[in-house]
Amino acid sequence: MCQDATAAVCTVCKRREAFFFRRYSGERLCRKCFAESIEAKVRATIAKYNIFSFDDRIAVAVSGGKDSLSLLHILAKIERRHPKASLVAVTVDEGIRGYRGEALAIAAANCKTLGIEHHVVAFKELFGFTLDEIVAKAREKGACELTPCAYCGVLRRRALNVAAREVGADKIATAHTLDDEAQTILLNIFRGDITRLAKEKPVTDEAHPLFVQKVRPFCEIPEKESALYAYVKKIRFQDVPCPYASEALRNEMRFMLNRMEERHPGTKFAVFKAIERLRPALDEIARKADFKECAACGEPAAAELCKVCELLRQVERS
Repeated sequence: MCQDATAAVCTVCKRREAFFFRRYSGERLCRKCFAESIEAKVRATIAKYNIFSFDDRIAVAVSGGKDSLSLLHILAKIERRHPKASLVAVTVDEGIRGYRGEALAIAAANCKTLGIEHHVVAFKELFGFTLDEIVAKAREKGACELTPCAYCGVLRRRALNVAAREVGADKIATAHTLDDEAQTILLNIFRGDITRLAKEKPVTDEAHPLFVQKVRPFCEIPEKESALYAYVKKIRFQDVPCPYASEALRNEMRFMLNRMEERHPGTKFAVFKAIERLRPALDEIARKADFKECAACGEPAAAELCKVCELLRQVERS
């Protein structure tokens, strides 16, 4: 399957033929040992960052893609050992024609297979616009300062938080991988956004009673390995990229990090661990952030208006 694994024996079980070479660790893994290593890494991450309590109700953000469905399957397996905990899947329907429909169907099918409650929240119902409508209005107005992903990111965060409150969740588990974490870290550094750099971490702070705490059990799982886990476990997922994804600055960061990782295995881990070593100083910055209620919608806001209301007012004026 992957380079340098052909005809080699798995370095873990010493019996089966390896199909994957983990360059940053030097391991050669068979399918069984590879899948078990991903599950063990997730359990270790949960313990390391004290992500869950034994009786948490966990809302898993399920987009229908490889990462979120791999996480859902792993958490479902872990949850079976903790009968006082419960899982519910939450999917955001942004309203992207020709794309989101397939993802919703795949997410629902996986939830049915696992016997997990599935809750869908739509941009149209929450905000009065689909993402397609927002993008169309912004382009008609010639407002090109924000990409579709910028609008979507702000609105998705709100939608997930609202949905998690509606289902009575204690935590929102998102499938941000190591790649996502490293990209976000560098994007925030390049933008000089130290406050956001401080807020983004494996377990978010309890900054306001209306914020459901977000956790990232996949923060030390490379994206390539998350995808491979889905293939090994025969998990059906949507493999068509979002039609707006090519416009995101994150793509440039992804390309740069992937090139560095190819030349210098372990680069992504180094970026992530560097920030974690700086965490005590960053936590001091995060503690200074003061949230109040948005004057328009009553949701948590750092200013008089929350970012969602600011964006929606721009759209409505266009």
